[in-house]
Amino acid sequence: MLRDFFLSLGQLGDPKIVAVFPKSLAVTLLLLAAIGAGLWYGAQAVTQRMGGGEDATGLAGIAAVLTWLAAAWLLFRVIAIGVMDVFADEVVIAVERKHYPEALAEARDVPLGQSIAMGLGSVGRVILINLAVSPLYIVLFFTGIGLPLLFFIVNGWLLGQDLGEMVAARHIPRKAMRGWRGGTAFQRFTLGLAGTALFLVPILNLVAPVLGAAMATHLFHGRKRT
Repeated sequence: MLRDFFLSLGQLGDPKIVAVFPKSLAVTLLLLAAIGAGLWYGAQAVTQRMGGGEDATGLAGIAAVLTWLAAAWLLFRVIAIGVMDVFADEVVIAVERKHYPEALAEARDVPLGQSIAMGLGSVGRVILINLAVSPLYIVLFFTGIGLPLLFFIVNGWLLGQDLGEMVAARHIPRKAMRGWRGGTAFQRFTLGLAGTALFLVPILNLVAPVLGAAMATHLFHGRKRT
């Protein structure tokens, strides 16, 4: 995994990869801004409909901002990886062109519709799984034991699934994906934990989606060579 990380880090200056940063980050921030605007105007509308005065409306606005800040911190990884699914091919192709040209020659392009579906599926899966586990989160929060660890493990597992499939979709037929998932579960879980750790580091979290996609490419092809 360290090899995958340092190879990926060393290729961040590749023009093809650099070009992905502004696109993926801009779309991610735009979606987060849209969520914030929805919370703000929604809080204002509800307060006014309930007959609240200016003070109540102002408090609702402050509550909306605070809610958005918390949501932005929690959802940044979710949205960033969902967006990266759309642009993943550009990162994967850049890595394959430099390190795995024989695999690039045999790869197939992932249609835009499939990329978008993968991104939406990623977002939905993270939200649903975390909602399903939320009773455990609540119990652990009040007991003060293990909440960060459980959150890290659950979301590391989810991230590993998403990153792995970004690359596998270019090389493995859909009918064979089930068998591939079963045979690579541990490797993808390790990748997901590493990617989740990157999202926790300030500044580095901005490039974590691109790094994750590059690391997933090295993991996929490195495993095939062993």
